[in-house]
Amino acid sequence: MKTLVYSLILVSLMVFVSCINKPQEQKKHETPYLIVLSMDGFRWDYADMAFTPNFDKMALEGVRTSMQAAFPTKTFPNHYTLATGLYPDHHGIVNNSFFDPHRNHTYQISNRKLVQDGYFYGGEPIWNTAEKQGVKAATYFWVGSEADVQSMRPSIWKIYDGSISFRQRADSVIAWLRLPEAKRPHLIMWYVDEPDGIGHHFGPKSLEVKTMVQSLDSLLGYFFDKMNQLPIASQVNFIVVSDHGMEEISTERYINLKDFVDENLLKQVTGGNPVFNIWSAENMHDTLLSILQKIPHISAYDSNTIPERLNYMSNERCGDIVVVADSSWSIGLEQAVGNYVGGTHGYDNRNTNMDAVFYAKGPAFRKGFRGERFQNVDLYNLMTNILGLNPAPNDGDQDAFQLLK
Repeated sequence: MKTLVYSLILVSLMVFVSCINKPQEQKKHETPYLIVLSMDGFRWDYADMAFTPNFDKMALEGVRTSMQAAFPTKTFPNHYTLATGLYPDHHGIVNNSFFDPHRNHTYQISNRKLVQDGYFYGGEPIWNTAEKQGVKAATYFWVGSEADVQSMRPSIWKIYDGSISFRQRADSVIAWLRLPEAKRPHLIMWYVDEPDGIGHHFGPKSLEVKTMVQSLDSLLGYFFDKMNQLPIASQVNFIVVSDHGMEEISTERYINLKDFVDENLLKQVTGGNPVFNIWSAENMHDTLLSILQKIPHISAYDSNTIPERLNYMSNERCGDIVVVADSSWSIGLEQAVGNYVGGTHGYDNRNTNMDAVFYAKGPAFRKGFRGERFQNVDLYNLMTNILGLNPAPNDGDQDAFQLLK
């Protein structure tokens, strides 16, 4: 009888110890994996224009929708918005190029020193949020991740080098997922610079864009083949996004601002077609704004007149006046000599051709779900939710949570 009692006690102890240890064992693996791939300039409807079996499969196995880009619908402002959940006006990257009055410098995406200077980047990017909470992060060319934002960088990051092929980038991501658990990132954000370049050169409806979209679909297939060989494949959440869309332009729809504005009214102009930030000459603000607002096929706003929906012009880097061309129109400060053909972006984000793509699949996402369009400031909260992180202050809400199980 004593033997039976001792046996029952031993079994009970073993069950008790097992129950204590089980949560600890699960805890080691409870942080999900999240991979975010940005395809620059991939308009929300591009996949419908080409043969894209891998995008189609993602939609069947996960979710598909579109995102409204933030204004201005340019690359650097929107990539950093995706990372922080802040509008460009609030994180400070207000255009691809802009003047900073405090530093008396013009930030330009071609200036590597300034691109890597954390001074210019406000807010808290998702990789910092992750690292602060014990989740390793890795980035491959994502805007802002080269800079020492908050005196931090991800555990793994890369200095931009456009000569590295897209497949090489995919291979690096797979290699990171093969690292020992102690070194393995659970958040990975990587970037490819097409179909933006092709869209600019040939226009969004061109055969060349269609061909590039099919090539990018093949890149997805290549990546999934590699990822599915990993032991952790079933734990990975995978998102494909873009920063903005693309609109057709023509030299027949071009406005030279200098045909209407005396140069003496202008102190500083930064930006690029179709959106410019302008500092007026001293005491000339009202005069300049009045002239600009009368020019056909453009809109001109200062901080008092800009529509609230654009969430812009409270940051001093925006200048005194922002000028944006009407959709499919171009503006500049020179005579058009064949430069304004093909496609561009930067327009008012009411233009749905500026909308970005969104596909996702993985254990966190619903299956076969076509979601409603949401603002790209909501992506940050979606990512922190998936990773179980406490979000930093941001401008997003929970509209994108519709995509989750």
